[in-house]
Amino acid sequence: MAAFYPLPVTQDLPTLRTKLQGLLRFLRDALSISNAHTVDFYTESVWERLVDLSPETVLAALKPAARAEAEAEARFSEARPLLGAEAGSGITDFPRIFCETSQRLVDVEAFALAAKCCSVQNLGICTSLEQLLAALRGNKKQRTGENLKPNEFMNMKKSHEVQAMSELICSIADYYGIKQVIDLGSGKGYLSSFLSLKYGLNVYGIDSSNSNTHGAKERNRKLKKHWKLYHTQSRVDVNGMALKMAKEKKVQHEMKYKVDTEKVCNSSSTKQEKMTNSDFLPDYSGSVISDIRIQMENLHTQPYEEENLCFVDAFSLIDFLPVDAIEPVSSLQISNREMSEANKGRRKMVSQTSESNIYSPLTSFITADSELHDIIKDLEDCLMVGLHTCGDLAPNTLRIFTSKPEIKGVCSVGCCYHLLSEEFEKEHKECTEEKWGFPMCQYLKEEQWCCGHNARMSACLALERVTLGQGLSTESLFYRAVLQDIIKEYYGITKCSQHVGKIYSKCSSFLDYVRRSLKKLGLDETKLPETTIMDYYEKYKPRMKELEAFNMRH
Repeated sequence: MAAFYPLPVTQDLPTLRTKLQGLLRFLRDALSISNAHTVDFYTESVWERLVDLSPETVLAALKPAARAEAEAEARFSEARPLLGAEAGSGITDFPRIFCETSQRLVDVEAFALAAKCCSVQNLGICTSLEQLLAALRGNKKQRTGENLKPNEFMNMKKSHEVQAMSELICSIADYYGIKQVIDLGSGKGYLSSFLSLKYGLNVYGIDSSNSNTHGAKERNRKLKKHWKLYHTQSRVDVNGMALKMAKEKKVQHEMKYKVDTEKVCNSSSTKQEKMTNSDFLPDYSGSVISDIRIQMENLHTQPYEEENLCFVDAFSLIDFLPVDAIEPVSSLQISNREMSEANKGRRKMVSQTSESNIYSPLTSFITADSELHDIIKDLEDCLMVGLHTCGDLAPNTLRIFTSKPEIKGVCSVGCCYHLLSEEFEKEHKECTEEKWGFPMCQYLKEEQWCCGHNARMSACLALERVTLGQGLSTESLFYRAVLQDIIKEYYGITKCSQHVGKIYSKCSSFLDYVRRSLKKLGLDETKLPETTIMDYYEKYKPRMKELEAFNMRH
């Protein structure tokens, strides 16, 4: 049943438009830096063309993370309101960040501060995950679902993403009373399987890649097997605990019976020879004993589902009887036919439970024009979700959401922004794409806004990792930039469609790197003598700090 407590209020369109305008004013000057590629760092004189500072100055401003962060925080509260102002001043006073004539960067600290102000978190247009989850749940307790850990099925990085995403999806589904989920671009089914196994949602995982769907089906088969074993172990644990309780009760009854017998013997020693069990045991009729025997037989024949385990209730009548008052029931007394029918029923029930808790992987290429009923026969009101919706899949997910009334909500996390198609990118002028990945809003279309491939590539980088030096090493970037100069001067190639790839980690030296790279690019490595290669290395080595500083700022 859908909930009715309010969700956080989003900002109105005029406010969003004003903030977007402030962001564009910053990006118009900053995109030249974001679109510079480290591969062309030396061949296109990137540092001299874009930065009017020494690399030492930039590194001094950016490297001491703690000091820079403290200074940025101190200035941030004063600078942030200026970003949304219609008239540019303060943080939007770009001549203070970039030179008015050359457009080169002249104030790296102001640049870093402006970039921070323009981040999604600091623009004040988003609701935090914590706030959203709290609003979705209201006063209800968090639904934990099955006691299932994601790292049982995937690595730690993937399990962190899946757990956070599935928690949000489940909260949205509960809020709107939705049971069906469509996972677009489901890949190998990590999110889909976790949503169905842990939260019991009816999930359809759709991927355009047949190989991904095949892999998902194979993984699905293994998960079914694991899931059966998982529940079997749970039943064994519960049964074992119940049997242990029964044995403990039996021991207690034996001790109690022994004590009671001794008391009776001591108090009536004169009548001891005449006393029999029938003298002090209650007179249980045959019908009572028969009822007990039936209950004991039911314990052997009923399916061992958790909800059917009623050992405590079944033994409640026995609690009032001495141990010897009941003839033990052997499983051999139950006919083979009865056992066979019980086992069949148990297997069928387990199979149905497993099938209902596993998602359905499908292969299809979905657009806003696709008929979902042709793909999903039992389509109902549902959520459309996606974890790592690559390139144009993220904007297409939003288009599908707005065009299909059955889809009541969307929860999508995009990735691979460098694969987005841009309507106003020069390289795509000859393309006849009907629906571009970017831009989607009318305002940016009117502005004919284009970010550029390299800027979108930079957007894929994790800022925290780069700041902590956990991104690509400076030396690997340096090797590639020098190699590009060699390729340009000795082979006359300015643009190469092939990629060197991850060769750096396999190389013992710069010389080894160049040899391996030329061979992979299909170029004659024998054309270059060893001394020439090392001359290039020595020529650019003093300028390595430029690349380090640019990468930190980039």
